[in-house]
Amino acid sequence: MNYLVRKANLNDIPTLLEFEQGIIEAERPFDPTIKDGNINYYDISELITNENSDVFVVEINNEIVSSGYAKIKSDRHYLKHKKQGYLGFMFVPKSHRGKGLNKLIIDALLKWCKAKDIDEIRLDVYEDNLPAIKAYEKTGFKKHLINMRLNLEDLDGQ
Repeated sequence: MNYLVRKANLNDIPTLLEFEQGIIEAERPFDPTIKDGNINYYDISELITNENSDVFVVEINNEIVSSGYAKIKSDRHYLKHKKQGYLGFMFVPKSHRGKGLNKLIIDALLKWCKAKDIDEIRLDVYEDNLPAIKAYEKTGFKKHLINMRLNLEDLDGQ
């Protein structure tokens, strides 16, 4: 099967908005702090048009079947690197999973970061999202830091 990996454009936004809702639906079980109802995580048009970010998609027969973005961020002053490439918006619809599409997206994002002279790459994934963790580990990512949370209302009555 022929896969076309390309930069997204503004005409892709309707499909990308559907993908965003797929991500939110998949992440809600992992995160009780996500609001109910229709929400958005990303300003997709900004990610497409900003010189410090880019969105990539994979197409099969003119159908977008995967997405992801890379964004250059300034990092903390005490780290060895000044900037990092932050990856997000990785999505593959259920009907296309298991075809290596996420790897194609990550490879394109890493190539984009390298072309921008960014070597330090970060992403966030929920600790209980084991399929995503496995997919990222296959591409070379390693667990680095655990983000912990506490809601004081959960402690009431203890």
